[in-house]
Amino acid sequence: MHFKSFPFDGGSSIDANILMNSWTCLNLGKGKGDYQIDYVPAPRITEADKTNDRKSLQRALDRRLYLLLYGDSNAAPSRKPVWHFPEKVYDSEETLRKCAESALASVLGDLSHTYFVGNAPMGHMVIQQMENVPEPFKRFFFKSQVIDTNKFNIRKCEDFVWVTKDELLEYFPEQAEFFKKMIIS
Repeated sequence: MHFKSFPFDGGSSIDANILMNSWTCLNLGKGKGDYQIDYVPAPRITEADKTNDRKSLQRALDRRLYLLLYGDSNAAPSRKPVWHFPEKVYDSEETLRKCAESALASVLGDLSHTYFVGNAPMGHMVIQQMENVPEPFKRFFFKSQVIDTNKFNIRKCEDFVWVTKDELLEYFPEQAEFFKKMIIS
């Protein structure tokens, strides 16, 4: 990029490129090429990775993590505690997304550090009749992301874990194919 020359008193002129480079060097107090960055990146492998602490968000930093809860679920056979995503039965909310937000809020409380990606579900599953489920129903899955925090006060469950996609499949072996297709990364 070339800038115009500016005339000064007495008929001389100075090129704006020289002026900009001089100003930058004077402003920073360093000459061209004298820059040194004193930045040391944090390690990708954390203490939580080393100890396999699945309750921590400070693990598998290069992968997405998914929140699973252990406790009562609407579709659990014989009402035994099972691993499941945060869930809620639809109850006249304005939209399915509002229902999903309500389900997550019941577990996390404040949703100010979460972001729901879009208004439509990323997938759904039809739950067939079982002994404790008199009629088939649909379970919708919404994608949300944690923003600007590394700790939540998870409640309303017996236990919880943050798992990668591969670890998630260990918790749901019967639905592994479904989750492989629905969750891309």
